[in-house]
Amino acid sequence: MMKVGLFFGSFNPVHIGHMIIADYMVEFTGLEQVWMVVSPHNPLKPKQTLAPDYDRLHLVRLAIGDHPKLRASDIEFYLDKPSYTVDTLAYLREKYPDKEFALIMGGDNLMSLPKWKNYEFLLANYPIYVYRRPRYEDETLAQHPNVRVFDAPLLDISASFVRECRKTGKSIRYLLPESVYQYLETSHLYRK
Repeated sequence: MMKVGLFFGSFNPVHIGHMIIADYMVEFTGLEQVWMVVSPHNPLKPKQTLAPDYDRLHLVRLAIGDHPKLRASDIEFYLDKPSYTVDTLAYLREKYPDKEFALIMGGDNLMSLPKWKNYEFLLANYPIYVYRRPRYEDETLAQHPNVRVFDAPLLDISASFVRECRKTGKSIRYLLPESVYQYLETSHLYRK
């Protein structure tokens, strides 16, 4: 069975911090592929700041380029909204019985896991690959046998910072993969 890590995110927009984590997870953890799952709407975040779904998916595809072990996924575009991870996993497990899925999340998400729909089921049935985030540590959940914590290289970049820079005319050149930067230079996305 192929081990696939699911890296869920708004990717609004995808930036080099996301790409470093995806690449680290596929190179250093035993995962054979990482699917970057573009979420139409995270139930714990406001929707009004989101760029259109297919624009964000396109940016993730540009960022991945020809990387053989990374893949952009729009699976949640076709499921009920808001999308809940447990429902997405049930769908994926049925659609891809030859794959073993694991969740990839930051330490901040691990701390908020008890707010997720059916989180006990997720913890019991799926490996969870956690990349440490500064100021976010939950020792209780980190001790769970299905949770594996990794020291992935981190850049303290947020998509909201990238959007703010873009709106105010500041350079975002080195915050994004080159292909994403080039695309945004000719686009109206995130300008106002």
